Order: sequence, then C-alpha cells, then structure tokens
Amino acid sequence: QVQLVESGGGLVQAGGSLRVSCAASGLTFSLYTMGWFRQAPGKEREFVAAIIWRGGGRYYADSVKGRFTISRDNAKNTVYLQMNSLKPEDTAVYYCAAALHGSKWFFPKEYDYWGQGTQVTVSS
Repeated sequence: QVQLVESGGGLVQAGGSLRVSCAASGLTFSLYTMGWFRQAPGKEREFVAAIIWRGGGRYYADSVKGRFTISRDNAKNTVYLQMNSLKPEDTAVYYCAAALHGSKWFFPKEYDYWGQGTQVTVSS
C-alpha cells in the first residue's frame, strides 16, 4: 500500500527554522509530483509548495515564497520542506501529497495520496 509519512514538526519561536520531511513508500516516487499543504484550525487546506516530477520545477504560495524551500531526494523517496523565518501565521498541520498526473498542483484534488500530517506551531 502507499504510505506518506511526515515528520519533523514541532514548536519553534517566530523567526526560527524547521524542516519537515515526508517519506513515501509503495509508489514509484520519481514519477510523482510532490506537494506540501497546510491547514490551520477553522481554515481550508491551502497550498504551500510543490516540486514537479520531471525537471524539478518548484512552486510556492506567495505567503511562503522566499522563506520556504521544497526539495526532494528520489533515492530516499523523500520530500522536504525547509521553513525559515517562521511566523505565527505559519502554524498549521502540514501535509505532504503525491500526484501522478495533472498540472493543477495547487489544487488538493489533483493529488492521489496524502500523509497524516505533522503539527508545526510557531510561537511569538
């Protein structure tokens, strides 16, 4: 079965950094576009970043551009999200997702598989 398992969440002070990881299994990882989404209490799940399966193009929400970096290691079947200059409004559960096809990588319904999420809390 396909599994996406996030790790690395936790509590960090505003201005600090954190890296979350997502380890995938049960799929041909290199063929999937990988995305990160986040969801805060009472809010819709929102797109954070994506890295395309071919070419490695990276895309970011405006709210995180310049602060977050998405990367992947196909040999390890892992996608990462490096988060710098964290703000309290970044507090959310962060989810990774995998999409086999499609181009609307900012749209949750584009993704075939989801992890369970990891909590990131940024204190002021």
